[in-house]
Amino acid sequence: MNKNVTERIHVTTGDITDMEADAVVNAANSSLMGGGGVDGAIHRCGGPEILEECKEIRRDQYPDGLPAGEAVITTGGKLKAAQVIHTVGPVWNGGHKGEPDTLKNAYRNSLALAAQNNLASIAFPAISTGVYGYPKDKAATLAYGTVKAFLEQNELPRDVYFVFFSESDAATFRQNVADLR
Repeated sequence: MNKNVTERIHVTTGDITDMEADAVVNAANSSLMGGGGVDGAIHRCGGPEILEECKEIRRDQYPDGLPAGEAVITTGGKLKAAQVIHTVGPVWNGGHKGEPDTLKNAYRNSLALAAQNNLASIAFPAISTGVYGYPKDKAATLAYGTVKAFLEQNELPRDVYFVFFSESDAATFRQNVADLR
């Protein structure tokens, strides 16, 4: 179910690999070689083209791995989305080791790549809220605030989707951002 939070920010549930957006964001690990959760699903569904471009990025730009908060773009391979923006979120350590700033950077740098590549729509998973342990309520307010601020200053992307696997996670997001609109 897709619900508008604002005219340009939407919340939906489902499989991010099925999103018909110009780009989907991969909550990647720093190796960019695939993994579990969203990362593994994007690599599996998108096919080997994504992995090949990630290998080139590692070889040419980030031989030690993509730093947390940074973002890179590849083809979407066999996904409905033409592009994948890979970003690494922070591992939650109580919030006192720069995690909020790193998570903001992950969202902001992903949006900036979308704008630089003239992408009209982008779909985000809940970055860092899975095995990285970022509290969902804190991640929701930070993600929404960062995206809203970016969109106020930029025409692209025109539409941003927050894609949640479960309705309960989508409801948690909507509840936590209700007062921020």
